[in-house]
Amino acid sequence: MLNFELYNPTNYIFGKGQTEKLSKLVPANAKVLLAYGGGSIFKNGVHEAVTSALKDFEIIEFGGIEPNPRFETLMKAVEIIKQENITFILAVGGGSVIDGVKFISAAVNYEGDAVDILKKRILFTDLSKVIPFGTVLTLPATGSEMNSGAVVTIEATQEKLTLGGSALFPKFSICDPTVITSLPKRQIQNGVVDAYTHVMEQYLTYPHDALLQDRFAESILQTLVEIGPNVVENPSDYKLASNYMWCATMALNGLIQKGVPSDWATHMIGHELTALYEIDHARTLAIIAPSLYRVMFETKKDKLAQYGERVFNITGNSVEEKAEKAIEKTVEFFHTMGMKTKLSENTEDYKDTADFIVNRFTERGWKGLGEKQNITSEKVREIVEMSY
Repeated sequence: MLNFELYNPTNYIFGKGQTEKLSKLVPANAKVLLAYGGGSIFKNGVHEAVTSALKDFEIIEFGGIEPNPRFETLMKAVEIIKQENITFILAVGGGSVIDGVKFISAAVNYEGDAVDILKKRILFTDLSKVIPFGTVLTLPATGSEMNSGAVVTIEATQEKLTLGGSALFPKFSICDPTVITSLPKRQIQNGVVDAYTHVMEQYLTYPHDALLQDRFAESILQTLVEIGPNVVENPSDYKLASNYMWCATMALNGLIQKGVPSDWATHMIGHELTALYEIDHARTLAIIAPSLYRVMFETKKDKLAQYGERVFNITGNSVEEKAEKAIEKTVEFFHTMGMKTKLSENTEDYKDTADFIVNRFTERGWKGLGEKQNITSEKVREIVEMSY
């Protein structure tokens, strides 16, 4: 295994009715910015539950954080925090709202142009320089409720970039699986595929001696395959909802990536598709991942075969045969989850996509992606064109 440090200070509060604990979790006498997205929390009762629990606190609300949160929108919240002397932020929503709040938390006291936080991928490690925040999760998918990373879109330049650092873990996250009951099917489909691909980025590399880490990853994948289609149809089934929510958190809370190599090229390419065409994040992953596995087959075939054997019970006469079948089963699963796995099925304006992405990566100096830094510009082009 590779050397590692595991640090995760988030107080993770799971189960039914946990929103009632908010008043004891938010610091006494805090002035709170309540941040949320498009307003679904008013329809599903979450807003009422949160404001009721915080009735003794001074609250200022900030709504309208977009799916794939926009830098331009988040900067408006930064100004409100400065003007109103906000001391705590509560993110109520899914990964986009939580990611947005992480950026807001970091940007308030940042000395310099806030866009550099994203352009220069600055890591925030000093707790005294950020605004503390907690979360109430309403859409399981990204694991942002229990990690320190975030992704933000700069609308002006059509870029989707990351930020993070140990100071950007939520202080607490309330995760009540019953909130998914009111979600549209599309969002649950996206959440399952997002979580699944998060695991694959940290697992589907090459055989390594981290035996327990492999089993952790495979168990999450198996569980998502087992419950994914059913939780879409029966979100009020608590067994399905609770296992889905916990899988999504475990997929990206830092545990399964420790001691092992990881890839993340699927996400880096997928982010560009979202920035260009506003395709749902999870759906960009379902478009890119199968093509990446095929283009990088020689590098990944041993782990693909292991994945196929352990997650899908695949048999075959050779590593190559099992690996090919594993890719086919992955695409099959994505289709079962309502994904369209070709770019042309998601947008008509796809023909120059490979050129655009390769140029973007070249401008940023991203010359070798993946667990072996062997996904070159030529490979990126091949992956994207195969995804058409």
